[in-house]
Amino acid sequence: MIKLGGRYQHLVHGAGCGCVSPELQAASRRLDAFSRREFLAGLGAAAISGMVSGPAFAQTPPSKTLLRQVRLFDGKSDALQSVQILIEDNRIASIDTANNAPPADATVIDCGDRVLMPGLIDAHWHAIFAAVPMQVLMTVDPGMIFTMSTAEAERTLLRGFTTIRDLGGPAFSFKQAIDGGIIPGPRIFPSGAMITTSGGHGDLRMPFEIPRDGDLLSLSEKFGGASIVDDLGGLKRRVREQLLLGASQVKLVAGGGVSSPRSPLDMMTFSEDELREAVAVARDWNTYVTVHATSDAAVRRSVAAGVPCIEHGHLMTEDTAKLVADNGIWLSTQPFLTIADAASQTGPGVERAEEIFGYTPGMYGFIKKYGIKVAWGSDLLFSAELAPRQNVMLTHLANWYSNAEVLRAATSVNADLLALSNLRNPYEGKLGVIEHGAFADLLVVNGNPLDDIRLIENPEQNLSVIMKDGKVYKNTL
Repeated sequence: MIKLGGRYQHLVHGAGCGCVSPELQAASRRLDAFSRREFLAGLGAAAISGMVSGPAFAQTPPSKTLLRQVRLFDGKSDALQSVQILIEDNRIASIDTANNAPPADATVIDCGDRVLMPGLIDAHWHAIFAAVPMQVLMTVDPGMIFTMSTAEAERTLLRGFTTIRDLGGPAFSFKQAIDGGIIPGPRIFPSGAMITTSGGHGDLRMPFEIPRDGDLLSLSEKFGGASIVDDLGGLKRRVREQLLLGASQVKLVAGGGVSSPRSPLDMMTFSEDELREAVAVARDWNTYVTVHATSDAAVRRSVAAGVPCIEHGHLMTEDTAKLVADNGIWLSTQPFLTIADAASQTGPGVERAEEIFGYTPGMYGFIKKYGIKVAWGSDLLFSAELAPRQNVMLTHLANWYSNAEVLRAATSVNADLLALSNLRNPYEGKLGVIEHGAFADLLVVNGNPLDDIRLIENPEQNLSVIMKDGKVYKNTL
């Protein structure tokens, strides 16, 4: 099912501002005239770029494909099983342990006893802005941004990520283009605008945009960077707008962030009552709110408001971690360890990132001690050089988990989190597992990642087949 789309994003960055430079004034004037027609033109440019890029554009799928001689990791088990997998259209039709003859009309791919596993899922990604530097975002026309994002969507897919949950960005029409086969890329569970208060994480207004002039939208809001609101009625309206545009879940901001230069980590945004009302609106739409909350106070307020999923949570105390576990709340977090995991940060962002690094090991200790329901995401931003660390961010989990647990985290466990979207789930089928009826989102690995999880870090060399929705995007066998 294809969702109709709109525009929104998460624009955050580090260093000092230069906000009144001629270049940024010019960017403001360009974006002030940014219309839906220009948005679609930008997406059209991205689509053209995708069509001529070649390697990851899927072959037209046969009605039946047999992957034979595979050792199966099904997304749930601790061990491998020797089987062959029959795919019909875009679904797993059978898992054959008897090595029966292939159907006469099936295309056969001999995998030579390689490991077959589900496509990877990243629970915290930004499809539009992962690889676009902030200075480019602020100085180029939207068509270039969407063209760059198209290239990154293809690279994301070729790293083995067949599904992402987008936690802020104008990804609605982008998702539609991918689902419609116009450009190659992963499935997208879009959030739309990151909803924040004045001064909160995601409020990137220039000094000349403050104070707000009535209902006039700021530069970042026009582009889809955020939705800034300071009253309860406006908050409920903004949540409903994202759902109207096609959000599968809605993202709110409860505190400060690493990459927002004027929003320190300790600050708070929405009140407990406001968060509770946003949760209720999402529930009325049969989906959920997820909340950006890094500090201990922001996490505790989110728990008290009945938020079902919290992003980050690195600075929470042990008492708060137990509270998260006792309330059955999901924690969607990232194993940030060193500045190599946040190399796009500058200025205040570097200091805040260093603080996060110090708390990461303790956070995972609390997660394991209290059995918190945890999802994995990478949350890499604003750098084409940093984005390829998406796979390394996954293997960081091996500091606390077995290789099988790491693979489950990015397959069946993350799929369980995606299921919170309930009736707003844009894909009517099972993800993150290889079983009868599940989507045929599959990877064939050269080697056994249950023995060596670092194989995942080099997808160009170690992923020989990448299939999404039954279509082959890479096959080097």
